[in-house]
Amino acid sequence: MDLQKEKHSDSAVPGALVRKEAIMSALNWKPFIYGGLASITAECGTFPIDLTKTRLQVQGQVNDAKYKEIRYRGMVHALVRICREEGLKALYSGIAPAMLRQASYGTIKIGTYQSLKRMFVEHPEDETLMINVLCGVLSGVISSSIANPTDVLKIRMQAQGSVIQGGMMGNFIQIYQKEGTKGLWKGVSLTAQRAAVVVGVELPVYDLTKKHIIMSGFMGDTVYTHFLSSFTCGLVGALASNPIDVVRTRMMNQRGQQHGGHSNYKGTLDCLLQTWKNEGFFALYKGFWPNWLRLGPWNIIFFLTYEQLKKLDL
Repeated sequence: MDLQKEKHSDSAVPGALVRKEAIMSALNWKPFIYGGLASITAECGTFPIDLTKTRLQVQGQVNDAKYKEIRYRGMVHALVRICREEGLKALYSGIAPAMLRQASYGTIKIGTYQSLKRMFVEHPEDETLMINVLCGVLSGVISSSIANPTDVLKIRMQAQGSVIQGGMMGNFIQIYQKEGTKGLWKGVSLTAQRAAVVVGVELPVYDLTKKHIIMSGFMGDTVYTHFLSSFTCGLVGALASNPIDVVRTRMMNQRGQQHGGHSNYKGTLDCLLQTWKNEGFFALYKGFWPNWLRLGPWNIIFFLTYEQLKKLDL
């Protein structure tokens, strides 16, 4: 009887060790660090385009006098007018919370995505589209929910530009005092939905494109493969996320009172329906070009930086 127990325990130990090693390898700190650094680099390089996208998305709201006027005819016109009226510095309004957002959101997103993949599948070549999409959706929801206050700050500072008073901490305190904790997590459901769509599309598309290019023998694991894969995932991500992005931007930008008060939109669905009804279906694709022109270069800079950091293996 003791011998049987001993044999059973001996056979159980290797299995337990294998599972422990798999979990430990999944919880690798490097994707978190590399993801955060690459996200900050990409954000700095594309921030002015993101600012024009926000300005284009908030204008034309018939139920908000402040944003009713169509001030910008397109991305280039917005860039020129902002520079002329508010100065070059205005193109980086909200850069501080944007970098803080990427330091938190980007770090958690990539680290969680890579860790979840390794928990499901030990080797990258065994990954499937379904597993990658699931990991992308989960990592997007988790990371965006945590980083939502920085997103609210960034959008407020971008939309109002030179009109807004105070720096990042001053505006953070102001939102908290006037709107409470709820104000900092305004639009969190939409942020999570957008992140679920964007991350659930972009990262799996990148992985899938990269995998097929390498396996086809067309190109190896080179910078050209990374460029083509990141360009593809940026385009697909922009098409999938733009309607959610418009609604999210408008929801986050509207001001509310801590103890009740008037809001232009009762909720995310109401915002979606009002935008469609008052401005037409294509209003949901307002800011698409700057959105794509941002997501495209953003993903290219991000993945090229991330892949190079992986090769350095710091």
